Amino acid sequence: MSVMTIYHLVAIFLLCIGIFGIAYRRTLIGIVLSIELILNGAGLSIMASAQLTPTPNELGQVGTLLVMGIAAAEATLLLAIFLVVSRRFKNVEAGKLITMRG
Repeated sequence: MSVMTIYHLVAIFLLCIGIFGIAYRRTLIGIVLSIELILNGAGLSIMASAQLTPTPNELGQVGTLLVMGIAAAEATLLLAIFLVVSRRFKNVEAGKLITMRG
């Protein structure tokens, strides 16, 4: 088994944990952490592919930085949304926030 296969298996494992977390978590914070796991798996896969194939290493680094930037922006926006939801509804469970009326 090659090193790249091991990296990709770890990335797929992170993806599976993230999808499981999105499907079975009840709180919004848990769902966001699951999304972060999925994005980390994607970044690991991009970086491993760039380092262990003949492609330029800089291309993989830029791709991974792009994924990390998207993850940071997503986390920032969702934190702001969580603060508004927790102040307004006094709850952050996804099941209880089905209707969001003004």
